[in-house]
Amino acid sequence: MLGRIFNGSGKPIDNGPPILPEAYLDISGSSINPSERTYPEEMIQTGISTIDVMNSIARGQKIPLFSAAGLPHNEIAAQICRQAGLVKRLEKSDNLLDDQEEDNFAIVFAAMGVNMETAQFFKRDFEENGSMERVTLFLNLANDPTIERIITPRIALTTAEYLAYECGKHVLVILTDMSSYADALREVSAAREEVPGRRGYPGYMYTDLATIYERAGRIEGRKGSITQIPILTMPN
Repeated sequence: MLGRIFNGSGKPIDNGPPILPEAYLDISGSSINPSERTYPEEMIQTGISTIDVMNSIARGQKIPLFSAAGLPHNEIAAQICRQAGLVKRLEKSDNLLDDQEEDNFAIVFAAMGVNMETAQFFKRDFEENGSMERVTLFLNLANDPTIERIITPRIALTTAEYLAYECGKHVLVILTDMSSYADALREVSAAREEVPGRRGYPGYMYTDLATIYERAGRIEGRKGSITQIPILTMPN
């Protein structure tokens, strides 16, 4: 899965070989039992000093980036993918510092409702700077079916869960733009003639978002972790 590009429904679009499945998983997943969560301690660095110093991201944490139309959130997301990595933990033993961390870091990047120019920007940026080999990229375009936009973050998180809990990797999941996801949820809700809530969004939107955000974390007895950085543009 790493180094590959998929559409919003998980089909390869990079002219590479087909994916041979090792397991079939439910993309809806499930939230982590609070009693099984382990306290996040080690850090993931983004390479952006204002984040790493002022608002450090621990492995297994979820931290949003709020943006607005016209601001460079896509460039920041690409920069995080280029520069992100694990902060290695050194432990003392026999007066020596031993590196206790292996190079087991991966990124799952899901872009929802983006135009073709933005999709090409992400593909070109990841390929040119060499970060593509550790990235799994999901691209849902603005002209793709709305229902595909709803399953894209779930497919991305299912991929992250496999890499984290089966392969033992520390996975950073970047979801952009969650506002497009919420708009898709509103469109589907209107088509189903459900009672709208504030701004026309369905009343269950926050519960639905929780099923995505609560899949971040670390589980006791598992080596890997899932860290989320959802990006959303604030509505006018």
